[in-house]
Amino acid sequence: MPLHKQPVYIGRFAPSPSGPLHFGSLVAAMGSYLDARTHQGQWLLRMEDLDPPREKPGAADDILRTLEAFGFQWDASILYQSTRTLAYQEAVDTLIQAGHAYPCTCSRKQIAESGLIGIEGHIYPGTCRNRPAPTRQRFAIRFNTESHTVTFIDRIHGHLTQHIASEMGDFIIKRIDGLFAYQLSVVVDDAYQGITHVVRGADLLHSTPRQIMLQQRLHLETPSYAHLPLVMDENGKKLSKQTQAHRVDKKKPLPELIAAFEFLGQQL
Repeated sequence: MPLHKQPVYIGRFAPSPSGPLHFGSLVAAMGSYLDARTHQGQWLLRMEDLDPPREKPGAADDILRTLEAFGFQWDASILYQSTRTLAYQEAVDTLIQAGHAYPCTCSRKQIAESGLIGIEGHIYPGTCRNRPAPTRQRFAIRFNTESHTVTFIDRIHGHLTQHIASEMGDFIIKRIDGLFAYQLSVVVDDAYQGITHVVRGADLLHSTPRQIMLQQRLHLETPSYAHLPLVMDENGKKLSKQTQAHRVDKKKPLPELIAAFEFLGQQL
């Protein structure tokens, strides 16, 4: 009998219903699934259905049927983010009350005029950070990065550091249209589901420091992170729904599964 109980492993896959499952998504699903099973852990499924303008009718159900056809088995009920808006609002309110977030009325044009450029484009210059609460009804909520540096160890990429204020700027956690931002919702739901290990694509590597800072301000646990290499198209762009990536064929899962397995550097 072991002296110490093995730590619990809870992983997840969180697709967005903006289109069918493509090969890049299959790689992410397989990477997270195999890592969970290797560690005798649980693998959960979360549907990121928080952005109705980008969602395609029937896409969520199609993704689920495709995952089933490919043999993926999740270990709990599917979590739909569209049912979690009260939890997200509670997190936003907590951050505002603690002075870690504030309303912002700036337009994209105003932000661009600042001339500050970071990893993901124009950096918000903090215009509204110390302003009185706006009287207008429509405004976004931004997280105050407070000039902090976040350091973490990725299981694939190693030791990484990001100075969020200078590289990303104060970022939006609730949009002006009332929808909650990905950075906030993923943090709240990872904590809610007890996620201990996040395995996902390297396109989200630069998002991780923001999520860690949110976790710290909300007094939540930080999971372990591993960011998988991205699948690129013939033009060197990330394979995605936005670049019209072809769906995987759920009637012929084996060739797709083998290709994803080999892409992850595994051998049969």
